[in-house]
Amino acid sequence: MAKSAYLTDNAFTERNIVCYDHSDVISNGYKVRNPLRFPAPLMVFQLSIISLTSLIIGVGLKPLGQPILVAQVLGGILFGPSALGRSEVLRETIFPPRGVMALETAATFGVFFNLFAIGVECDSKRMFRPGKKAVIIGISVLFSSLILNMGMATLMQSFITMDPPLAKALPVIAISQCIVGFPNVCSLLKEMQMLNTDQGRLATTSAMFCDVIGFTMGAVGFIKLQVEKEHSIPRKMGSGLSPLILVIFTIYFVRPAIKKTLKQRPDGKPVGENYFVCILIIVLTYIFAAETIGQHFLFGALLLGMAIPEGPPLGAALINKLHYPIGKLLYPVFLTTSGLKTDVFTIHFKSLWVISLLVLFSVLIKIAVMIIITRFTGLTVHDSVIVGLMLNSKGICDVVFFNLWRISEALTDEHFAVVIIISVILVTVIITPLLKYLLGSIEEQSPTKRRTLQHSKPDTELRILVCVHHLQSVPTMVNLLEASNATEQSPIGVIGLVLIELVGRAAPLLITHNHTQGEIPEDASISLQIINALRQYELAYETCVTLQPFTDITHFDLMHEDICRLSLDQNATFLILPFHKHWEIDGSIGTSSHAIQNINSKVIKKAPCSLGILVDRGILKGSMAILNNQKGYHVAVIYIGGPDDAESLAYGARLARHPNVSVTLVRFLMFGYDNARERKVDNSLIEAVRYENSMNENFIYEERVTRDGVGLSASLRSLEDRFDLIVVGRHHEESPLLVGLGEWSECPELGVVGDFLASPDVGIISSVLVVQQQRVRGKLLNRAAKPVVVNNQDGGPYPEINNHNNNGMSTPTTVSNDHPRWEITIDRTN
Repeated sequence: MAKSAYLTDNAFTERNIVCYDHSDVISNGYKVRNPLRFPAPLMVFQLSIISLTSLIIGVGLKPLGQPILVAQVLGGILFGPSALGRSEVLRETIFPPRGVMALETAATFGVFFNLFAIGVECDSKRMFRPGKKAVIIGISVLFSSLILNMGMATLMQSFITMDPPLAKALPVIAISQCIVGFPNVCSLLKEMQMLNTDQGRLATTSAMFCDVIGFTMGAVGFIKLQVEKEHSIPRKMGSGLSPLILVIFTIYFVRPAIKKTLKQRPDGKPVGENYFVCILIIVLTYIFAAETIGQHFLFGALLLGMAIPEGPPLGAALINKLHYPIGKLLYPVFLTTSGLKTDVFTIHFKSLWVISLLVLFSVLIKIAVMIIITRFTGLTVHDSVIVGLMLNSKGICDVVFFNLWRISEALTDEHFAVVIIISVILVTVIITPLLKYLLGSIEEQSPTKRRTLQHSKPDTELRILVCVHHLQSVPTMVNLLEASNATEQSPIGVIGLVLIELVGRAAPLLITHNHTQGEIPEDASISLQIINALRQYELAYETCVTLQPFTDITHFDLMHEDICRLSLDQNATFLILPFHKHWEIDGSIGTSSHAIQNINSKVIKKAPCSLGILVDRGILKGSMAILNNQKGYHVAVIYIGGPDDAESLAYGARLARHPNVSVTLVRFLMFGYDNARERKVDNSLIEAVRYENSMNENFIYEERVTRDGVGLSASLRSLEDRFDLIVVGRHHEESPLLVGLGEWSECPELGVVGDFLASPDVGIISSVLVVQQQRVRGKLLNRAAKPVVVNNQDGGPYPEINNHNNNGMSTPTTVSNDHPRWEITIDRTN
């Protein structure tokens, strides 16, 4: 028995009646009969070859910086009538007419589940309550593009001789070029790692607002079409009110019901499988309801998606489960089938240049509007061009509408092929390198201003950016801040940054907290506990400490960008990062995050100021309380030589000023080594610190002379549990002292000595702060004999240190080693 269906002879052009045997779906194996003659094996083969081809093309285009969208559409064009599909044998074997319906059905499932996932990732609050800039940009770009594009299309119809199908298609194409789709912008910027830039954040927020307007206009358009088709007044009212009823039902019943159900779930317990299954059933129901009331299925998918609370627990679980089967398999099939429908041999030259002119005009209009409204947005012309290019992003929204208009015969196969090639592929191919170039030119303008502890002016505010991933890192971090000795003469400005991985959301969030903080996302609630702990430190030192807290919810791959940008914007001098390993109370390593290690490595390369990586072993010492509740805080500063050790020395000098902090400066010297220039610089720096602490009973200076790396490691091991904190520079010049220490390095971001001290095999239970002095464009600053301690003018506590040399630089006088309050230890056992 046979069943008939309207399909096409080359998969997508003319309609033919195709009969197929519906008694079997799968074959019994190739030895019995050809499996490609049956729907299930054929679709499996098609999905496999589509995915493999797109992957190969994507790998080839990656060095050119092109997004995967281009590869997926090109994969379809490759197998379509524009290339391999012209071979009848290949066409009948891989993409025969009988297999088109099953493939299109799979692609449709991929589209509406992908649109549902996009709705889940959207922040509904940001969509309906965007900032002032986003509203100005959204309204200006959307309506200016709509009016001017329609005007351009009308002029072209009037002054250019063209056939009726092209004249009919121009208004449709003009409307399509006004689309500013949030999914388009977000997916492109995410792939190009530009979501966290200031321009990327503004573009995504503006695109969200444009989607609200576009979504509303599209729904109204469908309602109008349905009302025109009905003849009786009750049917007209039903067609007009049914979408509104569905929206009201979703807002006031479905979303509150989901939230109430989630609240009944035990805290910390992951979402069960039943939740996931129920949501999938509701998705299918909504899509069916949307089609029933005359709306497109994307209306139901997006509406329900936006009703799901974004982020953990439910939103993140849905996105994780849908990512691979939908995002990596079925959704690319839709893009590929769009390429399969593209036949370049149907394109005429006039259609090509007319549509290309309209597309180019629409691209330039968005950029021009962004430049014109700079007065109201406060953006520079350079930034306006970047945002304008971002808003020209093409993607799923455009392809869906092009397919919809092709089915409704608003676009012919010829015009569909032109807009796919010109509007989707060519525009994307052009704007991606332009965005990289324009944003790259901004990054090259990195600051050259010194932001180091060593070169900071005395008695000025020390601004420290503290990054926190987990609550257990807070006690040691607060201890370190308290030890940094905030005074009214030299206050401390703390920029607290809580870092949270972006899961279940499309766009990153950078939240600025204040004392009247409103509602924050549920997955950011942990940040309130961390910020409250930092506020206790601020309240304890309210006259000399200020706190500016932030929460950054973003992808781990982009988190370093926010850290570096915030440290630059907030004028930070010192940046503290948490180490990626956490210790248990028994001394074993409890958790280790490779993602956090990558973040630290990236920040080290791009940080605009000096930084330190804090290896937190506070739980081993039992020092979980803040400093004021302890008898003392013991710090060792390791000095071998180099700019990073000079920076750690400068920080140690500040710690030594705290009355409850005892600092031991341990200098390692190599036996028989003498570099007069380096020794002079190091001596000058150390003598300045020793002089300032000449009356400080809590300051001890030790010199240890070793012959090689074995002696150095043995000497470092002897530190054991004497200290709460060990401060050391990250980078040291090549020296026989370090030979052998780096051969088994596990954490290169800590440097040779820092990695040794952080190793659980060494047995040291002190926390470690590995310091790196600021690099400018990846290079060390010019190392001069700048004292790490600079006193005030002649009225300072030690005026005799202010002897000026010819360069106006303070040079400390030499201090005798036999001062009664100094303990000098020289270890010559090696």
